[in-house]
Amino acid sequence: MAPEPLSRRQLLRDLGAAAFLWFLRPGVASALGGTLPPLGQPAPDFHLAAVTPDGRGGATDTELSLADFRGQWLVLYFYPRDFTSGCTLEARGFQRDLASFRSRGAAIAGISADDGESHQSFCGSEGLAFPLLSDLDGAVSRRYGSWIAPYSQRHTFLVDPGGTLRQVWTAVRPAGHSAEVLAALEQLQAAEPASPASL
Repeated sequence: MAPEPLSRRQLLRDLGAAAFLWFLRPGVASALGGTLPPLGQPAPDFHLAAVTPDGRGGATDTELSLADFRGQWLVLYFYPRDFTSGCTLEARGFQRDLASFRSRGAAIAGISADDGESHQSFCGSEGLAFPLLSDLDGAVSRRYGSWIAPYSQRHTFLVDPGGTLRQVWTAVRPAGHSAEVLAALEQLQAAEPASPASL
């Protein structure tokens, strides 16, 4: 006797269950934008065109890589688009708390699929004093599990001075996010043993 063909509803239910189980597979963290890099491992490398504010109201086009931040903590935040309400709110929060991050030895860098011209305008209009990087094809965003074409997803990664990924936020709410990241940075730093150089 031949098995009964699956109905459309049964097929969709079974596919949904399989996708859910794939998403929850052990040892792999996933987010809406893909597979996240594992905590405690080296952060995925990147080398991207960037707009770096010059502190005088202008900005310069440059290129930045993960290695450029070696020796300091890095708050690497991915966001969908310049000038949108949530992205503007998030950038303003990081700008507001920038002095506190710097006093704790941390740099901030934002990544989106926007081009350099858009980043220059956004930095200028919001008075941002930290770099914004252009991931035009989403290659770096994909490495960080933060890409649903054509946009980077709102995820934040905290990388330690040695380049190790220490914390990840995926369900980011722009309001108050900067304070949340700063608190986590302070907690991680407080838990670390003092280095001989600081004694």
